[in-house]
Amino acid sequence: MDAKRLFHKLKPFLAVVFLQFGFAGMDILCKAALNKGMSNYVLVVYRHAVATIVIVPFAVIMDRKTRPRMTLPIFIRLMVLSLLEPVIDQNLYYLGMKHTTATFAAAMCNILPAITFVMAWIMRLEKVKLKSIRSQAKVFGTLATVAGAMIMTLIKGPVLELFWTRGGGTTANNIQNGSAAGGISLQNSIKGSLMITAGCFSWACFMILQAITLQTYPAELSLTAWICFLGTVEGAAVALFMERGNATVWFIQWDTKLLAAVYSGIVCSGVAYYIQGVVMKDRGPVFVTAFNPLSMVIVAILSTFIFAEQLFLGRLVGAVVIVAGLYLVVWGKGKDYKSSPAPTDEHKALPTKFVDPGGNGKENYSHEMITISTCKAKETPEANEN
Repeated sequence: MDAKRLFHKLKPFLAVVFLQFGFAGMDILCKAALNKGMSNYVLVVYRHAVATIVIVPFAVIMDRKTRPRMTLPIFIRLMVLSLLEPVIDQNLYYLGMKHTTATFAAAMCNILPAITFVMAWIMRLEKVKLKSIRSQAKVFGTLATVAGAMIMTLIKGPVLELFWTRGGGTTANNIQNGSAAGGISLQNSIKGSLMITAGCFSWACFMILQAITLQTYPAELSLTAWICFLGTVEGAAVALFMERGNATVWFIQWDTKLLAAVYSGIVCSGVAYYIQGVVMKDRGPVFVTAFNPLSMVIVAILSTFIFAEQLFLGRLVGAVVIVAGLYLVVWGKGKDYKSSPAPTDEHKALPTKFVDPGGNGKENYSHEMITISTCKAKETPEANEN
């Protein structure tokens, strides 16, 4: 029983950690695909087409008894959801990654929890009492997150030499203005950071709206299937407009481009939207986004091996500030999700009032042991005789 309770408590943490490993793999694969010339608009379309094909059968079978009736307000929310994250956020994120590196893009996404927290506070989904030390930790953690992102963007500093990056190769995207592997100009850094920040704002809006939509449409698989399908349609419309007259961008072979589309579609769209919805019901949108720094750490480590990216001191300092700020937020929210144990099937002594027929109608009080259970009480022979 203790092991089961421990696993039950750890499930939300294990789920979001799994998501960050998935996102880290997506950053590496999608960066490689973009370096080979794949259009970010086409990547978004193929990604959600794969996710739709994989998720729809599960949604049809597993949600057939619990799926709520579709209404016009819910469908409008689904259309907005599929526009916010699958189309706006992902296209801006990939464009920002083109101008920077995989590590930089993953690090900039650490402002997502701060944006989500502020939006949840504005919409009264997050309670903040400025006199409380935990609420102060939330506020200071949010400010530290934004400050860390600015440090990573504006301050480069000296190169931190790693023995496995010395003499390493360069990628097509990193050879800009004669820079070394992993080096990006200040102009590209600012341009990419603005795109990624705008994408994070759209992603935060998606998380908030998803939490609200789950209250009226509590079918996570069906919600995921709708988001992926509508995201494919809307993304295709954007891609056809942006890549008009360039039909060759739609052709892919059995290479990194196809692997990036399949992996990101299954893991980072289909599975991720579903897990986010399940965890969000219990822990809220801020908790789901609070683990983004783990993805940054994984990407930073893998990129030094795969892309031979150099690590700069300024970005390391900014990353440390971001992580510290985020976990101030997590500590501040520590008591928000400590739910009390359910009283199901527990025995409680409750006062019971009854009228004694032999006592001239006087009310008497007694204490009985009443079993609270979700099952219907069975009538005993003694009760039937009375």
